[in-house]
Amino acid sequence: MVQSHAFDKRIGRFADLIIRQRWWIVLSAVIISLVLASGMRFLGFDNDYRVFFSEDNPHLQAFDEQQRTYTKNDNILFTLTPNNGEVFSPKTLAAVEEVTREAWLMPFALRVDSISNFQYSHADGDELIVEDLVVNGAEYGPAQLAHAKAIAQSEPFIVGQLLNQDASVTAVNVTFQMPQLSMDENPQAVTVARALKDKIEAKYPVTVHLSGVVMLSNAFFESSMNDMATLIPAMYLVIILITFALVRSVGATLTTVLVIFFSMLGAMGAAGFAGIKITPPSSSATTIIMTLAVADSIHFLVSMFAGMRKGMNRHDAIRHSMKINFSPILLTSITTAVGFLSMNFSDAPPFHDLGNMTAIGVMIAFALSVTLLPAMMAIIPVKANASQTRFGTWMEALGEFVLAKRKPIFIVSALGGIALAAAIPLNTFDDNFVKYFDESVEFRTDTDYINDNLTGIYQVQFSLSAGADYGISDPEFLAKVDSFVNWYRSQPEVTHVNSFTDTFKRINKNMHDDDPSYYSLPKDKSLAAQYLLLYELSLPEGLDLNNQMDIGKSATQVIVTLHDMPSSKIADVAQRGRNWLSENAQLDSYGVGPSVMFAYISETNMKSMLAGTFVAILVISLIITFALKSVRIGLISLIPNLLPLAAAFGLWGILVGEVNVAVSMVSGMALGIVVDDSVHFLSKYLRARRDEGLSTEDAIRYAFSTVGVAIVVTSIILVAGFSVLAQSSFGMNSGMAILTAIAITLALILDFLLLPVLLLKLDKQPATESITPAKDIIKSKDPQMEFKPQPEIVA
Repeated sequence: MVQSHAFDKRIGRFADLIIRQRWWIVLSAVIISLVLASGMRFLGFDNDYRVFFSEDNPHLQAFDEQQRTYTKNDNILFTLTPNNGEVFSPKTLAAVEEVTREAWLMPFALRVDSISNFQYSHADGDELIVEDLVVNGAEYGPAQLAHAKAIAQSEPFIVGQLLNQDASVTAVNVTFQMPQLSMDENPQAVTVARALKDKIEAKYPVTVHLSGVVMLSNAFFESSMNDMATLIPAMYLVIILITFALVRSVGATLTTVLVIFFSMLGAMGAAGFAGIKITPPSSSATTIIMTLAVADSIHFLVSMFAGMRKGMNRHDAIRHSMKINFSPILLTSITTAVGFLSMNFSDAPPFHDLGNMTAIGVMIAFALSVTLLPAMMAIIPVKANASQTRFGTWMEALGEFVLAKRKPIFIVSALGGIALAAAIPLNTFDDNFVKYFDESVEFRTDTDYINDNLTGIYQVQFSLSAGADYGISDPEFLAKVDSFVNWYRSQPEVTHVNSFTDTFKRINKNMHDDDPSYYSLPKDKSLAAQYLLLYELSLPEGLDLNNQMDIGKSATQVIVTLHDMPSSKIADVAQRGRNWLSENAQLDSYGVGPSVMFAYISETNMKSMLAGTFVAILVISLIITFALKSVRIGLISLIPNLLPLAAAFGLWGILVGEVNVAVSMVSGMALGIVVDDSVHFLSKYLRARRDEGLSTEDAIRYAFSTVGVAIVVTSIILVAGFSVLAQSSFGMNSGMAILTAIAITLALILDFLLLPVLLLKLDKQPATESITPAKDIIKSKDPQMEFKPQPEIVA
């Protein structure tokens, strides 16, 4: 923001007030920050994967409706791999039976399915017998083991879900009815599951792996807690070390940390007052706020110490820094906040919270950097380190290099940026919620093992309605369902299909003296209804049919389990199923489930974020144009602001090629961040052009010499901060951080290379006035502006 002399005087009076009332300013800033921070007591944590979907998301609504009709699918899958490679051995069956018994006692457990309690039906004369497949398996002899194995391997319900093809891996599936009254429910179940895992592995020669929806939600929670316990301390250390390396002042470094700390606490407290719950994505707001908050302090301190090195007393240096930095810091804070606020266009509510919390933190950081920071600097006796001038010398040398090599620099930087931007189409938009976690997370490695050795972890659920109570016994309807099931089983992406039609076939065979030729659906509706009633009455408590049909027996659920695959393919498989039903069975139903919801949110989120980014670009451009009071300069600024972002996505397409929900957020938030460098550079450039009457070349030299060091240092801190966040085991955070760090790095390069050359080519109008030659201004005691010394103010 380019200031008038009148505005400079107002800022000077404000700086005088800060210096004169420094103790009251510090006390007031601390009290207000602590009041804001008190809102943290209202912060809750939501570790359910459903937080990624808004309440009006149609896929979530359909999924919740289906879960209200049938049993919920929140589950933990215990996978047992015997050391001898044979599930049907006495010790392994004993382990399966013990897991099955203990699982019923887990908190919120609703149902347990395993090969041991599989309800095996068979005929005994005219009687239908329904019983557990394995009872006291530890005492089985070879004949009993072979018999149980043969039955299990012939059952469609078991193979591909609870037992792999060669019977070397088996599973126990525990379904939960979570009350969803507190955030402790999932961790309670997971804690018991892990204790049971350790117990079984110590007692039997088996290896146990854990997966399922409950383990997924808990992995979100644990990754967030781990990030907060490790990344935030690491971030503090990085900020402290880099800040101290620059300013070489313990007092200035501690004051910067104080600004950062209060910015972070203020934002979290404001979120608490607003009723926001912390989620895995939004938990990274603290790290991002810390990274961004330090930039304001660095710009202020660099200018203050530069003034002190040129002979100013401490209070004059504070006034001087306030005058030249107040407007640019305000402008960059606003544009950064706008960038993060554009995340409200996302279809994923946690990213709304992340954007809003960070925007609040950025504005709090601005307020503290122009009040608390200068007041503390007026209190703490600090000294400028003369050795810091070498950084300024390097910046001046870089400016001369750019001016001397303008043509090749323009060609290389422009073509390089455009070439990288051209690689954007290499990106594909996909999501894989298992791969949100890196291989250091147990959930990821266990789930990968289960996917490779037993069954898929993605499910698509269809509810097929017969249109009338007890209509599922209608042979015509059963035939449609069976055809649908058989079609899905023929699809290459499918590992298992669970349907009650298989049970109907088995019961029909049982009621015909177990004659294999009768393994087919009953042809008579009343007979089918009798079979269903007889079978249902034979089932033990807890193993009823509520997970397969509704209460009125008017609809049945078909669950399709898929191999590991990108979200776009999951969406395609689900849509193919819906199309088949419509064309071949005249039924209207579409697949639901967590995997389907994540599959669709990537596409819709990308579209909404494109709209959000467009709005952010428009708003930020208008702000810059208004603040710099130049349409031409505002238009010039678009190139170094947008090209780094486009180049970053192009480079991402070359290196990674997959854009998920989190990575798609980067466009808006990174836009707000990368604008900072160009705004500070252009502000100093225009100050030199308008206030000092310098030529374009001399104004560029002036900008390099006055703000170059601060831009480099803040960029280093931003990249370092996001690099720390990139170490997160949670892929949403790490991917977002890596791409943002790339964008910031490219922005620094283009702001120092392409932007000056663009100014040379496009801003050739004469300076408004001529006051002092550039070389004299740059070499003078005060290289940034003429400043009239004033005496130290005594409080």
